[in-house]
Amino acid sequence: MPAKVFSATLCGIDANIITVETDISHGLHCFTIVGLPDQSVGESRDRVNAALKNSGFQYPKKTNQKIIVNLAPADIRKEGASYDLPIALSYLSASDQLHFDPEKKLFVGELALDGGVRPIHGALAIVAQAKRDGFTVVVLPSLNAPEAQLISGITVVPVATISECADYLMHGTIPAHTPADTAPVGAHKDALYDADALDFSHIKGQEQAKRALEIAAAGGHNVLLSGPPGTGKTMLAKATTSILPEMSEGEIIETTKIYSIVGLLGTHHAMIKRPFRSPHHSASDIALIGGGKTAKLGEITLAHNGVLFLDEFPEFPRDVIEALRQPLEDKTITISRAHGSFSYPANFILIATKNPCPCGYYRSSQRECTCSMATIIKYEKKISGPIADRIDIHVEVPAVAYEKLTEESTESESAHIRARVSRARHTQNERFKKTPLTCNADMSSAHIKKHCPLDSASLSVLKNAMEKLNLSARAFHKIIKLARTIADLEDAPHILSTHIAEALQYQQRS
Repeated sequence: MPAKVFSATLCGIDANIITVETDISHGLHCFTIVGLPDQSVGESRDRVNAALKNSGFQYPKKTNQKIIVNLAPADIRKEGASYDLPIALSYLSASDQLHFDPEKKLFVGELALDGGVRPIHGALAIVAQAKRDGFTVVVLPSLNAPEAQLISGITVVPVATISECADYLMHGTIPAHTPADTAPVGAHKDALYDADALDFSHIKGQEQAKRALEIAAAGGHNVLLSGPPGTGKTMLAKATTSILPEMSEGEIIETTKIYSIVGLLGTHHAMIKRPFRSPHHSASDIALIGGGKTAKLGEITLAHNGVLFLDEFPEFPRDVIEALRQPLEDKTITISRAHGSFSYPANFILIATKNPCPCGYYRSSQRECTCSMATIIKYEKKISGPIADRIDIHVEVPAVAYEKLTEESTESESAHIRARVSRARHTQNERFKKTPLTCNADMSSAHIKKHCPLDSASLSVLKNAMEKLNLSARAFHKIIKLARTIADLEDAPHILSTHIAEALQYQQRS
């Protein structure tokens, strides 16, 4: 009678339940794993053999033992070493060495040759899927327990060895592995904003740029900072994370799941700080967007719920820049491959920087520009109109005067800005609590019509701007969304003409 246990495989940022069946019969000795396994799964034979032998169990060594392990469903590609533990347990059950009820229990873990259970990637996604599919117990490596226990309503059993797992299944004894932290939402709030991190008070001058970034943080708007070298564009971008509001519990779990899948959690058990990703301008479109043979996650998904910083934006390849169109518009990225189509979240704030020209000093009073006009035009055209139109805020970052550089500032400026941003985000959460929206930047034209009524004075200012600046329909809606965020920062219930006027200041200049 074949024995079966349940496991899981990662599929994008979610998981699929896998049934591991083992049948032992008499015949020419073999140990075969079927069900579309890759090479790492096929190598489980040797790891399971050694782990069982070194843990005191009988292992597949008989010359007349024919062992077939089936990973079902067979049409899903199985990758990685997380099937080692369920394969070993199904063999122990099929060989009558271990008797337990596999129903509602799910097992994942890589085996070391001495019987130890090594951590895996994507434990949080697996536990979340197990809960959705009605499982009550998940047995996994002890080092994965802290992140797995972020999911409530399901029993997580951490094991360090296969012997501990067998002891739990036979006697119900849960190993005493104390997780490093199972309540990251409240326990680490003091560590959310590091005292040594870059603060807005460290950046002298640039009041308009700081104001623009405050609006961007409050409403989830994208920003393009333009200016000559050395004016603080990069510092402004890096300091933006210090003014973003705390992540909600749902955002923490969602972000942690992404970083767990790609193996970037490290010693952290939860992503309590908003991500800040800064890929180099030599990055390919696959590195930024995601994809490749196995549809891996890209930088835009790693920046989900945080900031994607693209320094020297025009220096990125044209196809990389153009690939940002869909995620900037839809807040998701869909990648299609022969074995399936995957949708990854990409709800990030884009902060991009650029110089006026390749040398950086076009129209600058600091030094003379050495670029030809043809070179400058070519440089500007690297950012196409559709991409520029998807960036809500365009702001100039000029050179800083000497007097500003020598000003003393000891008080944290970011803390005050963050308080205003958090209040504005709370207002938006209340506004959109019955919708999937999270902030003003996500509003569609229907939402704008419902939540952003304009008085006659505001309509007049907007009409004049549309006629004189030849703005597109997307720009029209963008201005209203920006004005709604500015009003939220001022705790104003309605958009006023002053809010429209300020929003117009952040539109692209030709």
